[in-house]
Amino acid sequence: MNHIPLAERMRPKSLDGYIGQTHILGKNSGLRRAIESGNVPSMIFWGPPGIGKTTLAQIIANTVDRPFHSLSAINSGVKDIREIIQKVKNQGLFGNQNAILFIDEIHRFSKSQQDSLLGAVEQGTLTLIGATTENPSFEVISALLSRSQVYTLQHHTKAELTQLLERAILEDTELSKKTIELKETEALIKVSGGDARKLLNALEIVIEQIGDESVTITNEIVMQIIQENLPIYDKNGEQHYDIISAFIKSIRGSDPNAAIYWLARMIEGGEDPKFIARRLLILSSEDIGLANPNALIMANNCFNAVSIIGFPESRLILSQCVIYLATSPKGNGAYMAINKAQELVKETGGLSIPLALRNAPTKLMKEMGYGKGYKYSHNGDNNFEAQEFMPKEISGTTFYNAGSSAREQAIETTIKNLWGDKY
Repeated sequence: MNHIPLAERMRPKSLDGYIGQTHILGKNSGLRRAIESGNVPSMIFWGPPGIGKTTLAQIIANTVDRPFHSLSAINSGVKDIREIIQKVKNQGLFGNQNAILFIDEIHRFSKSQQDSLLGAVEQGTLTLIGATTENPSFEVISALLSRSQVYTLQHHTKAELTQLLERAILEDTELSKKTIELKETEALIKVSGGDARKLLNALEIVIEQIGDESVTITNEIVMQIIQENLPIYDKNGEQHYDIISAFIKSIRGSDPNAAIYWLARMIEGGEDPKFIARRLLILSSEDIGLANPNALIMANNCFNAVSIIGFPESRLILSQCVIYLATSPKGNGAYMAINKAQELVKETGGLSIPLALRNAPTKLMKEMGYGKGYKYSHNGDNNFEAQEFMPKEISGTTFYNAGSSAREQAIETTIKNLWGDKY
């Protein structure tokens, strides 16, 4: 008889047994009402691993009592999608309810694979529930997005993870036979990285290794057992988000050797090359930006290239881009500028637009002074006319502050030459 892992044994079957995501599943939330009414729309669940995306999809299927089909984008293709659609259509001859199709890791489907879902979703043959760890705006085609509700699922809190542990000890058919004391939980929560599945797997490993009918769990015992059984605990040998964090920080810290090491770890762990390239795109603007504008061009070309080529050749393109970014001058002036501007907009977003800057397409608007006093910049010396472009209440506010790189210092000099002491 196959051993069913604790995480699977503890998978809840109803909304009442589901822990977490109260921001979208609260008692009066729209999603909960939709589920309980049986009127669920197509939807995309976006969030990190181990937070209950698959479980929630299964609960929805159980609650609405509709035919349920499940695919993993890792090992499924257009043929599998078409077979399910045809099966649902055939079953539809004997009933009028559509089916739910759950696609795990939908971001791994190509455009053509996602296109093959459109007709069935539009016609109401299928209600799609997709799960993704990647931003669906980048990875899900716009036609599917426009027909789906996107829900962002959040990391479990420490209290929720503790609740999961306590529930497992009390309710699991196997663990409830033992006397288990959770004296300390910090180590279990730490090694799980907030992943509920890893948390329960780690708990099971610790209890099995101790092997006694009476078990006291401490941080010291957990770390000793988990370290000895790391391959069992993490079969891929990779902590996805920790590795990408080390990778980005190495590039930001201008260490190409460390960056290449972490890149190799991700490649050997089977990471999606587009995931890596996308992070390089973000970093090229966030951490290099105006200090070397070519970094964004390099990262964008890298992303496009790996999207076309894939592994194993993509490793060469990624390596080239990583070394270039790691050895580029660093600057976060643009990143800090938009952060500061957005914070101010949250406080002052209703400020009036200066009349001189307003568009005046009608006679009435011209009579009201729209556009009056605007100076056409190209008429001035060096294509510049000094005038006010911000609401008067925040005139002179500085958002961009140059870093120490030569290029950013040159930009600051340009601003100074044009605007004098205004900024």
